[in-house]
Amino acid sequence: MLKMDNKKYTFIDLFAGLGGFHLALENLGCRCVFASELKEDLQKLYAINFKGTKIMGDITKIDPEKDIPNHSIICAGFPCQPFSQAGKRQGFKDEKNRGTMFDYICGIIDAHKPEFLLLENVSNLKGHDGGNTWNVIKGRLEKDYFVKAEILSPHQFGIPQHRKRIYIVCRRKDLGSLDYFSFPKPTNDVCDITKIVDPNDVEYTALRSDTLLQLDVWQEFIDNTVKSGDTIPTFPIWAMEFGATYNYKDKAPAFQTVTELNGKKGKLGQSINGQTLNECLSMLPNYAQSAKSPVFPNWKIRYIEQNRKFYAKHKSWLKVWMKKVANFDNSHLKLEWNCGNVAPVLIDKIIQFRASGIRVKVPTFSPALNLVGTQIPIFPWIELPDKKQRGRYMTVREAAKLQGLEKLVFGNDEFHLSQTRCYEALGNAVNAQVVQEIAKRLLQL
Repeated sequence: MLKMDNKKYTFIDLFAGLGGFHLALENLGCRCVFASELKEDLQKLYAINFKGTKIMGDITKIDPEKDIPNHSIICAGFPCQPFSQAGKRQGFKDEKNRGTMFDYICGIIDAHKPEFLLLENVSNLKGHDGGNTWNVIKGRLEKDYFVKAEILSPHQFGIPQHRKRIYIVCRRKDLGSLDYFSFPKPTNDVCDITKIVDPNDVEYTALRSDTLLQLDVWQEFIDNTVKSGDTIPTFPIWAMEFGATYNYKDKAPAFQTVTELNGKKGKLGQSINGQTLNECLSMLPNYAQSAKSPVFPNWKIRYIEQNRKFYAKHKSWLKVWMKKVANFDNSHLKLEWNCGNVAPVLIDKIIQFRASGIRVKVPTFSPALNLVGTQIPIFPWIELPDKKQRGRYMTVREAAKLQGLEKLVFGNDEFHLSQTRCYEALGNAVNAQVVQEIAKRLLQL
């Protein structure tokens, strides 16, 4: 196999975001000649970090032939929301037209016919719509390009973040094959979140007093469970279900009558005594109020049953504990213990407050950075500089390290990206470390 000339490849960076592709390829000696990013604040930040790079906005308003210089590589992390499991999964039918952004990439491909393509998207792209979405994309690319794709996550290479993404590499058929190329093989090196944690980072957000209280109350739950000779449940703990007696197996509450519901007990064991069906439903746990189907799905029935059995076994101490969580928000009444049989304490775990509940995991790798800034991982073990408390959120700089973007600055004297937008942008960024490993193999550099 002949090694390609180690020339300086040129590339364009579409849907550029924070510039993860740019950093990865620049580290390999490649030169960016054009970038496109819709968000104006990210355009400004891109210009700060990558001085001299031509950057434009809305890709739908760009003339591929007039606005974009010739180049040898197209990089694009095209919009993932239409294909994500977290979204509506509408794909090319997405009402905001995000699913058709791939068509604009194809327009640029047709105009410039670069030798290589390097694309990234959510892992669900391959399975969306029974595989039809991927078949359309792959079929379109294979007209002129050899195509290979692989789902990879940074944590497979010892980078402490779980973030599965599909990476797609292509080479123009008339310029050579992809027979030489293979994606990097997972090393499965041990992940350790402390590799990216900087206990001396002063730009942190401390935990609020109510968050500290919630963690203390849930630690009490864990302590009492262990003292009772039990293990922490592996199923989601739904405190709202403790003390409840409403019927749930044969018919969902929303399809029952007021008479059937009244006299039963609902959320945290409160008596149901409504005058209307809606009043009765409002006294139930929020997950039990759904009117989507006359019968709950099997998984929900199983979780309700498991939580009721747990309550029956431990109600002697749960009745007292439940009073302490009576005013918690619904999402704070759920706990997901994803730690197995390790030490039953919260202080040395990674904690994430999610809409689905408080998620607890071992400090190996971080959950995928989320677009929602309220789900930033918490490091409870870190002692703050004033020594008055422990526990803070992951900092922006630490989140950037997870994405291989530690070289970035997030502003200057004239402009600075807000902390919330930093987290959002990092949650939507490509992982520069994974991209660099793929590109090194693709370009044989």
